[in-house]
Amino acid sequence: MLQKLFGFNPKETTVKTEIMAGITTFLTMAYILAVNPNILGETGMDKGALFTTTVIMSAIPTIFMGLYAKLPLALAPGMGLNAFFAYTICLIMGYSWQFALTAVFLEGLAFILLTVTNLREKIVDVIPDGLKTAISAGIGLYIAFIGLKNAEVIVDNPATLVSLGHLTSGSGLLAIIGIILTSVLLVKNVKGALLIGILATTLIGIPMGITNLDGFSSIPPSIEPIFMKFEWSNIFTAEMATIVFTLLFVDLFDCIGTVIGVTTRAGMVGEDGKIPHLKKVFMVDSLSTAAGAAMGTSTVAVYVESAAGVNEGGRSGLTAFTTGICFLIALFFAPFFLAIPAAATAPVLVLVGLMMMSNIWKIDFFDYKESIPAFVCMLFMPLAYSISDGILLGHLTYVIVNLLSGNRKNLTTGMYILAVIFLLKFILQ
Repeated sequence: MLQKLFGFNPKETTVKTEIMAGITTFLTMAYILAVNPNILGETGMDKGALFTTTVIMSAIPTIFMGLYAKLPLALAPGMGLNAFFAYTICLIMGYSWQFALTAVFLEGLAFILLTVTNLREKIVDVIPDGLKTAISAGIGLYIAFIGLKNAEVIVDNPATLVSLGHLTSGSGLLAIIGIILTSVLLVKNVKGALLIGILATTLIGIPMGITNLDGFSSIPPSIEPIFMKFEWSNIFTAEMATIVFTLLFVDLFDCIGTVIGVTTRAGMVGEDGKIPHLKKVFMVDSLSTAAGAAMGTSTVAVYVESAAGVNEGGRSGLTAFTTGICFLIALFFAPFFLAIPAAATAPVLVLVGLMMMSNIWKIDFFDYKESIPAFVCMLFMPLAYSISDGILLGHLTYVIVNLLSGNRKNLTTGMYILAVIFLLKFILQ
């Protein structure tokens, strides 16, 4: 029965191992239950409803992944993508969160189409490898900067735009304590280091007057304030097209990179380089994004923290199923998770940012036609406070530098088409 449901192979693993691996994955990514409501709540969305939706859209897709794709991969509203939703689309560009949810829904539908037609893999070939790596690294810098800003470690400065905040008191001090504490846990390879770091920092914030804890468990808040809140009036605008494409683009490479990394570590990649059930993974990812938008959250994505469960021996869908059940249990502890202050989630944003930069070594910094565009991409994400602008500028730089330096063999028709689209975006904005 386990083999039929989850692809469980008793020669490779045991039920106990799979369950422990699933719990480990949950512990390493449960920080999203605190972080996602905090980030998306900046747009004016109801944090209680966001907590419930975050739990549901972490639990159900992960359980579905275990049963359908039979791989130890967990999903949840994606880090970086939620930051783009809140800070770029809503706070910087000025669109409503209903507009942003509509964009995410359209992205999900587009992903379903790309998956059915097998175009997702083909799109990947258009983007240079160095730029793909730079996108992940740039998002890492971006969300780390957001964490430091929200915790007031970095503050506004009229003369220099930004400067260091007060680190000896208040939110800034709590964030620094959290960063040090969580870093030590990571260095010591403590399972669930990120979640433990959030919990410990939150508790430290109580005597400091920063954490206001009002209860521990309760009936889950209703999702009605954010359920099916779409805004259809602007779906045919150039702005909507640009945002949907950017979401699609970022999620595309995030998903593919995570799946390849986790399955390779698990030894699941065949000798021919093929990943088992890859199309099913993409379909779960696509359906989850569309469903997540209807439920009221940003893009749902495969989590790199799935590697934690794989490191514990998880090899089948039973690992993912266990992770999903853990999320459902967490549904009844909303008051605690919603009391977690921004200063307690900032350390996770900073350290997840570090993790997202882990593949930067793949960029050949001595090959300037590759490294200059990658650097532009990474640099402008935090400085322009925009993931999309970093991607667009990086790709444009790649095409222009290679074209003018006579390296046309590095360019494809698809690259030229994307460059023209990106250039028009800057001209028309």
